[in-house]
Amino acid sequence: MIGLTSLVTEYPPMPSKFNRRRAVFVLGKIDEILAWEQRKETERDTKFVELARYLCEVREGQYWRLESLKCFDEFLERRFPESRRKAYYLMSIHENLPPQARKQLKEVGWAKGIELVKLARRDGQNFDCATWLHKARQMPREDFKKAVEKELTGRETEPWEIVYFKLYQSQMPVIEKAIETAALMLGSDRSRGYCLEMICADFLAGANLDNGDPETLLFSMTRFFNFLPGEQKQAFLRRLSEKAS
Repeated sequence: MIGLTSLVTEYPPMPSKFNRRRAVFVLGKIDEILAWEQRKETERDTKFVELARYLCEVREGQYWRLESLKCFDEFLERRFPESRRKAYYLMSIHENLPPQARKQLKEVGWAKGIELVKLARRDGQNFDCATWLHKARQMPREDFKKAVEKELTGRETEPWEIVYFKLYQSQMPVIEKAIETAALMLGSDRSRGYCLEMICADFLAGANLDNGDPETLLFSMTRFFNFLPGEQKQAFLRRLSEKAS
């Protein structure tokens, strides 16, 4: 609460003066680039830097008011109906990477640009832009992402993939509640993927307790064990040793 209340001020900053002529131009450029992106899917990354710059200007200048919208998010919903996440990724690239880096990002694509942002945020003015841009040009996207992850965490990451499946609106409350509960048990730093794995492991363990497959039960219990912090792992092993003796 202290952090939130400290942001409240009696005299909030005045919004910037609305420039209608510039708003018409910028909104037109955004629609032009998005239309171009649909026509030239294979070449879309060459204009993402320009798109990011215009999106940031729309937010700062409140150009969304030209279309009688309530907020910037509503503007993004119209331009990015499938997902606003990409728009925010592009804006983070524009806001966090130095100008000399943004000029060269057209060569590596916006997906690698997102990874560069992670390093730039951590290192600030010490960000070794030239070295990481060179790696981005030379390495495939997944390899580059692993290299960035290793740089940030100090450890190798295991292979991963994104899985898509359809859920009905009526199913979402139960699934979200289950993932939220798992996150409370595992810790808020765990990803939703870890939480889903924990839920599935729990199901498999319960399904195989009575006359089930012992191998599946062992697999589930092993995954549960891996979720435990270091001290709890040692305590668990000590108890097993005591019972075994």
